[in-house]
Amino acid sequence: MAALFSLVLLVAVAGCGSQPAQEEAKPVEKAAGEILMASTIGPIDAGIVAALEDAFAEKTGILVRHVGAGTGEALKIGQSGNVDLVMVHAKALEEKFVAEGYGTKRIDLMYNDFVIMGPAEDPAQIKGLKSATEALQKIAQTQAHFVTRGDNSGTHVKEKEIWQAAGITPEGNWYEKFARGAEGNVPTLKYTDEKNAYTLIDRATYLTLKNDLKLQVLVEKDENLLNYITLIPVNPEKFPGVKHDLVMQFVDFATGKEGQTIIKEFGVDKYGEPLFFPNSEVGKNL
Repeated sequence: MAALFSLVLLVAVAGCGSQPAQEEAKPVEKAAGEILMASTIGPIDAGIVAALEDAFAEKTGILVRHVGAGTGEALKIGQSGNVDLVMVHAKALEEKFVAEGYGTKRIDLMYNDFVIMGPAEDPAQIKGLKSATEALQKIAQTQAHFVTRGDNSGTHVKEKEIWQAAGITPEGNWYEKFARGAEGNVPTLKYTDEKNAYTLIDRATYLTLKNDLKLQVLVEKDENLLNYITLIPVNPEKFPGVKHDLVMQFVDFATGKEGQTIIKEFGVDKYGEPLFFPNSEVGKNL
């Protein structure tokens, strides 16, 4: 079973954001045959991270241990040099991470998409709209209750991009920042369901919870809602202690035929559709 490493300090960093991770995190001793990865929470909750880790360990004997954090915090952990690899999904933040020398390069791994969910009665009347920006405009105009993670995670970054494209700065009592947003999409969606509100969430989270939800998918399949997930090796020139050779073995596995097939088939048996789609050069041709 995939090893989930629990680093109290790193988890604290992932849950707060009040100080830069590179100031708080302390060096972590790494065993010779293992990689440490900071990963965005959604793929962990969905189970695809463990599936890739387990298959890689079975093939190579190399363990990949992970800590979950929103993308912004995962990148901060990467900036500390305490992990070897990050799995994230916010292009602008990723490009900055690489440009500043913390990561070597962005490597396409997989994608799924975001959806806008809301109550069946749909007070903002957004159901069936083809434009996510139009949907958010109508939510703002009607001041319908909207819940945001508000934690600079990849999900929150995508939401902010769409608000910006809609020409709106959301504020007011109708726009609620979920207090536990840093814990991930699952608690955020459960809370939104309790409040019978609107939110933007990734489809994998919706599929894993759909049997327990009152909320419905109201807006989907807008190209602006695509959710690309990448791997970024931490830069060994900046942090000589990172296990770059082992990381690249994992990268080659995850982006190669075996890993991309796991991604392509993951969730189909349980949900009737995949939770993610392969996105490496190999995966695109599967």
